[in-house]
Amino acid sequence: MAYTAIRNPLSARIQRKFDAFFASVGQGFNSYMEIMSRRHEIEELYAKSDAQLAEMGLTREDIPLHVFRDRLGC
Repeated sequence: MAYTAIRNPLSARIQRKFDAFFASVGQGFNSYMEIMSRRHEIEELYAKSDAQLAEMGLTREDIPLHVFRDRLGC
């Protein structure tokens, strides 16, 4: 059985639009999974008292930066 690829400008343009759409969805999904993978650590830190955080050298505002420090270059 032989297959013939039919190419026309419309199908290429539509393919690029689909590629762009799925790439953007994928980036959003990757970000979501990154956050969810660190959710446990974030919840543990937010559960601590301000005094406990201070002993660690953190404030509540520092928690996201602390948890994602490797990704943010901090």
